[in-house]
Amino acid sequence: MYLGIDCGTQGTKALLIDEQGIAHGRGHATHQVIQRPSGAREQDPQWWIEALRLSVKQAVAQASGQPIEALAVSGQQHGLVILDERMQVIRPAKLWNDTETAPQNEELIARFGGQQAFFERFGIIPLTGYTVSKLLWLRQREPENFARIRHILLPHEYLNFWLTGNLFAEYGDASGTGYFDVRNRTWAAEVLASIDQGTGHLLRALPTLVPAQRIIGAVKPDVAADLGISNACLVASGGGDNMMGAIGTGNVIEGVVTMSLGTSATVYSFRNKPTASPNPSIAPFCSSSNGWLPLVCTMNATNVVTQILDTLGRTVIDIESALATTRPGADALTFIPFLNGERTPDLPSAQGSLLGISASNLTPENLIRATIEGVSFGILEGLDLILDGTSAKRILLIGGGSRSAHWRQLLADASGTDVHVPLEEEAGCLGACIQAIFAARGEMGSPETFIQICDRCSRLDDQRTASPNPVLASQYAQARAAYQHHRATQYGV
Repeated sequence: MYLGIDCGTQGTKALLIDEQGIAHGRGHATHQVIQRPSGAREQDPQWWIEALRLSVKQAVAQASGQPIEALAVSGQQHGLVILDERMQVIRPAKLWNDTETAPQNEELIARFGGQQAFFERFGIIPLTGYTVSKLLWLRQREPENFARIRHILLPHEYLNFWLTGNLFAEYGDASGTGYFDVRNRTWAAEVLASIDQGTGHLLRALPTLVPAQRIIGAVKPDVAADLGISNACLVASGGGDNMMGAIGTGNVIEGVVTMSLGTSATVYSFRNKPTASPNPSIAPFCSSSNGWLPLVCTMNATNVVTQILDTLGRTVIDIESALATTRPGADALTFIPFLNGERTPDLPSAQGSLLGISASNLTPENLIRATIEGVSFGILEGLDLILDGTSAKRILLIGGGSRSAHWRQLLADASGTDVHVPLEEEAGCLGACIQAIFAARGEMGSPETFIQICDRCSRLDDQRTASPNPVLASQYAQARAAYQHHRATQYGV
């Protein structure tokens, strides 16, 4: 048996599978989030430990005592956990969606000559929320805590430390810190030196980097006893939630795309080589499967759809009938869904717009369609960015939006690509399980490739596949062109 643990912002989930990817146990526990008007978003790492304990015990209890050979942890990206000389957490972890460090992010980029120069040196352009600006914020705002730092960890690395007592980092999650050279897969010492003024304090605090096939240790006896598993259970390197989500959806070869329609939307695709162009909309991460994983995120997705439905007095059930009874383009009604600002394009202060309103097209059904089209066209532009002129073989759709048959069909028609839905909804957990199998197989001298393991463990729900309708392709092309025209007119991009 293999255990995957996914520590997200809202909670931690656990999944137990066998060699064939069949689930034998599941668990879930929620987290609190500390929120402040300044934009701070923080969590006490102890909450993650308690949620891990609860969720894993739930999963193990369902598996009838079958031994667990290996596990891996998937964790929310970009969070900052700092430990003192006694290996104790110094302060709550600042999370990926913490925005009060935005001035520090701008300052760091400026120190290196701007976005182009930063990309040329390190292969990435840090965004607000990445780990690096949190370190500068600490130096400027909490110098006493900054001085106490002896170890710097990401969320999944901290949980690995709790499980094994060992300190390691892996390339995928590390590539989202902003102090990592994504081309050479090394820590960017220059970036850290610009924060600690060349003392080497921060570089010495970073864990050793390891590749995806590395076993970082075994579960400590006291932890194993508490969780109800064997202390012979091996722990793989794990990784960031997007990286584990890619593995869990079989996104380990070029041409496969994972698209997540949740509160925000993300789209990413495995690459054998790093991103060559410095587009600030693309996060040119490393994968946790020994490649690269360029990623685009939009801030407005199911959250906007839900808000429009609530305003109309409708529910998600009404999405199907609204899309079924309206035509592509919503009778020339266009909705720019930037209700929360936007990351792609980079418009943090933007507001939404409803354009092309007439007496004949302003109906609840058209408004629902226009909203879903606005969200979809935004993330499909992200898809175009990461594909960079190449074509996708298939799109793996996850998140809440994947549950709508007509939304899946809209994405297939608008992209011209087959849209599939994984049978296992918890892609992060499954990806962690698959990485655990991969690392354990290598450790035992019987290696398998990620492709081989994903082929048998990451299965599709064939009943929910959507294939593009060529008849509608031109209609969606016109609707996307109208969306892009209105957006350019409103926002200049």
